[in-house]
Amino acid sequence: GYGKTELIKQFVGRSGLVAHLGTNDSREIVARIHGGDEKALFYFETMCYQIAKEIGRISTVFCGIVDQIVLTGGLAYSTELVEEVAARVEFIAPVTVMPGENELEALAFGALRVLTGEEEAREYKECS
Repeated sequence: GYGKTELIKQFVGRSGLVAHLGTNDSREIVARIHGGDEKALFYFETMCYQIAKEIGRISTVFCGIVDQIVLTGGLAYSTELVEEVAARVEFIAPVTVMPGENELEALAFGALRVLTGEEEAREYKECS
């Protein structure tokens, strides 16, 4: 059987695209799609669909009042992924792309802007 560490590695590092395509490198996946790889196309489109579905699901918590949708992380470098997801969600709010692994840094800088008075904190209210 698997130990705790191996199970964590399996779920975190070897699931999703890696489990199905052997990689999570969007450049490689897009190259495979352009080369006619139907399996790569299927899983790439499925991933885009799931991302868009989650954005839509989360937007309901804000009663549809969403100022901005930000696509970030390593996969946001993929123009194909961004275009596919944006096409499905831009009716909710404008889409901004900030590729890279900067999520925590962006949150920290956002909090700093509020603390220094550069920006006002927003209040999210219950739906009526």
